[in-house]
Amino acid sequence: MIIDLPAVEEAAKQLYIRALKVLPPDIQQGIARLQARETDATARQVLATMVTNIGVAERDDNLLCQDTGVPIYKLRIGRGVQVDGHALKQAVRRGCERATREYPLRSSVVHPLTRRNEHSSCGIEVPVIHIDFSDTPDELQIEMIPKGSGSENNSFLKMAIPAEGIAAIKTFVIDCVLAAGGKTCPPTIVGVGLGGTSDLVVALAKRAATRPLGSHCTDPDGAALEAQLSEAVNQLGVGPQGLGGDSTAFAVHIELAATHITMNPIAVNMQCHSARRARATFTPAGVSYGF
Repeated sequence: MIIDLPAVEEAAKQLYIRALKVLPPDIQQGIARLQARETDATARQVLATMVTNIGVAERDDNLLCQDTGVPIYKLRIGRGVQVDGHALKQAVRRGCERATREYPLRSSVVHPLTRRNEHSSCGIEVPVIHIDFSDTPDELQIEMIPKGSGSENNSFLKMAIPAEGIAAIKTFVIDCVLAAGGKTCPPTIVGVGLGGTSDLVVALAKRAATRPLGSHCTDPDGAALEAQLSEAVNQLGVGPQGLGGDSTAFAVHIELAATHITMNPIAVNMQCHSARRARATFTPAGVSYGF
């Protein structure tokens, strides 16, 4: 299958706009589940306000949040797909720029030193573009995630001592959630990366934070720890928007990798309650959109 680059550009544009306006069904269902078991009156009011905001955004074809985030695109190239990798990345970048200028969207991306804003949601190394490969034949998937600063600012890394074991992981995650408090616009998805190296573990935490609700770590020990931490986090009393309650997090997600015998890397990356994402899938039959 040969990839049509103008179609990729258009998809990159549409995905950015779609992700900013329509909350994925799993997140909407996650809010409903939290509402059903929330015992705090104020927290119930906050969750109800979030539901109203989601409905207004869909009804008025408007943004869920004014923060358009740092644009992240994840590309998965299947077997038999023919594409120029450099040209593919440039097409995604052009689509991102078009979304910002043609919609228009607020550009949240600036130069790290001059703070200059090009008003394109692009800059040095932005949009962030990850390319991976799959064994699915004749398929290209593009997932778009606008990552807001409220959640991204609450990112943490610790190179723990192996002898501290799982206790160090649990303590660090709990401490991070408490330190973040309401700054992440909870309820959050708490992404935890374990193992690898310092750069890999942070990437794993981001991958975990942006996974769909209802998914689980593929490693059974990791999945068991997810369940334990999900329960523990919601006993902290942080609650929606940090105003107290049972609904601090939708879930704790874990991604892990093998690591060195003298290392125990741990990273935490959080997603806010507006856990936005959108996906386009290219096949010989055409392009389909979803989450």
